[in-house]
Amino acid sequence: MTRPSNPGHNTLDGHELTTRRVTDGGQFEISAGYSRAVRQGNHIAVSGTAALGPDGALYPEDSYRQACEAIRRALEAAAKLGASTRDVLRTRLLLAPECDWQEAVRAHGEAFSPNGPANTTYYVAGFIPEGVLVEVELDAIIPA
Repeated sequence: MTRPSNPGHNTLDGHELTTRRVTDGGQFEISAGYSRAVRQGNHIAVSGTAALGPDGALYPEDSYRQACEAIRRALEAAAKLGASTRDVLRTRLLLAPECDWQEAVRAHGEAFSPNGPANTTYYVAGFIPEGVLVEVELDAIIPA
């Protein structure tokens, strides 16, 4: 769901910026009080996105498929706010200790080549819920 924020307006250098948000209605999103993606002006930020289904992590123990699905969902959220893959400026791959980093970066390369955004890949202690191997965050700048 895409919705304006409340009140939805900020200013930058005297120009009014409208804020729009995308939510997916997930329980953790609701209880933690965040949006899947937020657009302010021509900047779009997508929260950490994982390959989750109603019963938890999709594709258990498959780093490549989880990364592909997380990237797809992050790009879908950005697209709802007007961004394309070419508009992605920066990505972050967050990997659980048991994730095969080579498979995760392979999925990233397939999604973003040849337009390669800036990227940082991290190993983290783990994720909520269990079984998640990869989370993807991204930022995009769209033409004004």
